[in-house]
Amino acid sequence: MEWFDFMRSHGKFTASLVLALALPGAAVAHHPTHVPATSTVASPDADGVDENLWLEEVKGNEAQAWVAARNAETRTRYASSPRFSDDVAALRGMLDGAANTPRVTYMAGFYYNLGKDKDHPRGVWRRTTLDNLRKPATEWTAILDLDALSREEHENWVWHGAQCLPPAYNRCLVLLSRGGAYAQVVREFDVETRRFIADGFNVPESKGTVSWIDVNHVYVSTGFGAGSMTQAGYPRTARLWKRGTPLASATVVAEVPASDVSVDVTHDAAPGFTRDLVTKSHSFYETETFVRQPDGHLTKIDVPRDAVIDIKREWLLVQPRSPWHVAGRTFAPGTLLATRFDDYMAGKRELIELFTPDAHTSLVQFAWTRHHLILTTLHDVAGSVDVLTPNAVGPWEKVPLRGLPPFNTLRVVNLAPDENDDYLVYTQGFLTPGTLYHGTAGAGSPERVKQAPAAFDASRMEVTQHFARSKDGTQVPYFEVGLRDRPADGPRPTLISAYGGFELAMQPFYSPAVGMQWLERGGVYVIANARGGGEYGPAWHDAAVREHRPRVYEDVAAVARDLIARKVTSPAHLGIEGSSNGGLTAGNMLVSYPDLFGAAIVGSPLLDMKRYTHLAAGNSWIEEYGDPDQPADWAFIRTFSPYQLLRKGQRYPSALFATSSTDDTVGPAHARKMVARMRGMGLDASLYENVEGGHAGASNNEQAAFLDTLIYSYLWAHLD
Repeated sequence: MEWFDFMRSHGKFTASLVLALALPGAAVAHHPTHVPATSTVASPDADGVDENLWLEEVKGNEAQAWVAARNAETRTRYASSPRFSDDVAALRGMLDGAANTPRVTYMAGFYYNLGKDKDHPRGVWRRTTLDNLRKPATEWTAILDLDALSREEHENWVWHGAQCLPPAYNRCLVLLSRGGAYAQVVREFDVETRRFIADGFNVPESKGTVSWIDVNHVYVSTGFGAGSMTQAGYPRTARLWKRGTPLASATVVAEVPASDVSVDVTHDAAPGFTRDLVTKSHSFYETETFVRQPDGHLTKIDVPRDAVIDIKREWLLVQPRSPWHVAGRTFAPGTLLATRFDDYMAGKRELIELFTPDAHTSLVQFAWTRHHLILTTLHDVAGSVDVLTPNAVGPWEKVPLRGLPPFNTLRVVNLAPDENDDYLVYTQGFLTPGTLYHGTAGAGSPERVKQAPAAFDASRMEVTQHFARSKDGTQVPYFEVGLRDRPADGPRPTLISAYGGFELAMQPFYSPAVGMQWLERGGVYVIANARGGGEYGPAWHDAAVREHRPRVYEDVAAVARDLIARKVTSPAHLGIEGSSNGGLTAGNMLVSYPDLFGAAIVGSPLLDMKRYTHLAAGNSWIEEYGDPDQPADWAFIRTFSPYQLLRKGQRYPSALFATSSTDDTVGPAHARKMVARMRGMGLDASLYENVEGGHAGASNNEQAAFLDTLIYSYLWAHLD
């Protein structure tokens, strides 16, 4: 589904945030004692009885039977026509072909990626050269066939990536997930022999991290049985593991209390600047980073706990999320600062401002090459890239990177930052397929290496940007995509996609499903850049956390009203979609603004905010939403908890809830319970729960094509 593609492509890049988001260990989900469907039990919910607690038992027989019945109903209503089958086949054909620009990583002269096609739905880990990438038909060398491995081992393996040991990169720690869950197994793999190492660094299924030190040592953060995981479901200890010894005997090098989120250790192998770094994530936005000395002592890097840091060779970068008062100066949230690492650790505070945000501009990414730093910024959600060159003293030289398309999302990948100044840029826009550029920092514009084939005819379409005034007067940007010459015969079916959380910016992206099944048929697609996201930096996010969360929904409502006022659409023709935190957004639009919408698509959602901290990884998000077990917090959380806000006798739009049985991030219980409660009130609520797919909802192109087609079939049924 398109929002999952978006999340995978546009997540934050700090390890602690990725770990906590699980946007991609073994956390133990909360499974209460089974309660029959006909029973009711007392709930901690201040609103009274929760009749659906039994649906939280993810693998319970009665719950699974109920899910199977709901899935069958949804398939019958929305996935049984000949056109549906044709649409699935057409979309899958596009996904299985060379439709996606290779998402490559560079190691020792080769470019690696996971390729999927009709014969390899789970994918083949493979590699090629830059010259081959430039060819219309890239020639790949297969390294590991996940479909063959799954058949051989009778598992449904989903690729989570590989960490390979420099400088040869021929020993890798391969990360595999069962059915797309965030929990993963780690298996050591030899790239040259194409074989797993039976007695190598192999870690059982768990949430956690691994990092090479050298060929005989790794750092590992994983589950070690009872008491080894935090309340958020992540490892409490990070350990040093020596080859040939049992994992259970690995030496603890760092530990956090169960009330923290997680801890991990990484080894920086930069020649001449090797360091071991311990990261303790105390909450979602608060971390402490330490240098692990040879004797095991941890030396703290003295920066604000809410700051994002990056260490590369001689440089330390710091990006505070709140005002930072240091050395007689105050730096605004979102500022990027540079200092020499050794000088800073010695007590000096000579900080150079590399980027300063303003009311319209924010920093979304930075990436090092050997001699340069590349910054990606947003100005009113339009991306641009600059190349910075360090100076011995004073400001760094800054040169814009030219030749990249406007109104596209831009993501820079550093290839070999310890060796050279080469980089890759991935771009994609609503009407522009994914494109891969290769360049050398300081050497002019990048070269376009490859572009994915077009999935739909964009020649008749246009992208425009608009601003809606929210309840408190804030100007909220939104993108609108549709046919350039829309028929003047009335409002058009329109779909708003929104997220509004965790400082993640929603930017343009290319979706074959949106283009083939929505835009080409006359639908209008909209992205609402609501507060809570990262479109304008930390302040845009912080304006909508905890008790201020309703601002997200006020912003989306403002966009909806603006579309209606501009006569683009009408409430009967307007839909809302979102997933994960965006599912919470869609759920709130459903229950709090029902008069604005005709249908809702609610994916992998949080909905029961009274119990979210007791389901899957929810405990790690208290800093974002508040703690419902604290009465003072529940007083405001209940105002944006869709499950509790449902009221008998109220009209609500029809809604499709999509989730996965293997989602160990949010969990399927939220969607199940919401559907059950709505149906109990006589409301039109449908459920589709994939048996695998994890938080992304789909594990392969077949599942993705079906799920996308189901969504647009549902929308056309209710909005046309």
